Amino acid sequence: MSSENEERLCLVFVPTLVTLLYHAESTLGEPLTETQVLAIRDNANCIALPYGLAAKAEQARGYADIAPENCWAEWQAARETLFTTKP
Repeated sequence: MSSENEERLCLVFVPTLVTLLYHAESTLGEPLTETQVLAIRDNANCIALPYGLAAKAEQARGYADIAPENCWAEWQAARETLFTTKP
């Protein structure tokens, strides 16, 4: 019998939302606006997976994705790491 956590569904972006935003900003050559970030999120492909399976997939991937309900703030934090210029 499945546990309650595995029965709950969560949305998983494919590819990850952070990957989509990184690609868009890299292609654009300048920081995305909040409107652009939200549009990318709203038009991205996602699937509903049981929570336990989604957690295993994230662990296998090696990094957490951006939460869609807080994507603007989380993207601002992620981009500081992703676009850091190394000497």
